[in-house]
Amino acid sequence: MEFITQPWDWYVAGPIIALIMFLLYYFGERFGVSHNLETFCSIGGAGRFLDYFKIDWRKNSWNLMFVAGAIAGGFIAAQWLTTSTEVAINPQTIEDLAAIGFKDAGATYLPNEIFGIENMLTLKGFLILLIAGIMVGFGARWAGGCTSGHAIVGLSNLELPSLIAVIGFFIGGLVMTWFILPLIF
Repeated sequence: MEFITQPWDWYVAGPIIALIMFLLYYFGERFGVSHNLETFCSIGGAGRFLDYFKIDWRKNSWNLMFVAGAIAGGFIAAQWLTTSTEVAINPQTIEDLAAIGFKDAGATYLPNEIFGIENMLTLKGFLILLIAGIMVGFGARWAGGCTSGHAIVGLSNLELPSLIAVIGFFIGGLVMTWFILPLIF
């Protein structure tokens, strides 16, 4: 059997995303990865410590299906639908990343300088991931959702707060890329 090893064209993937967004809207649900994290924290008992997590997670049990599908889809894509682990990025970006210490930029999806096990077990690596996780969690909570929720659902619903959040996400990404990341590495 021949598998598709290229990304789906926009005219295939776009209508599928639109259909999913319509179905979620129709059934009164919202899409967003941070919403799934809330469900998992509630299942894990975080409601004993923070009132925010005192929710009926069974109402959001469809989130468990979403996470299971994301994990299964990622595994299937990595095992059978990907011909290479290389990422096609601009040669200038590769040079810029090499200048700040990323040796094999574009060779893998996750740079070893951050996500390699030997780097994660150092104090610097641990602190980078811990602080980044806290900042992402705080940002998603403060913005009322994550990038996927605002960019896919919020913008498709023409919500002004989502437009403001997405602009903020891009500004934050640019600040991180051009000013903070070079200081860290």
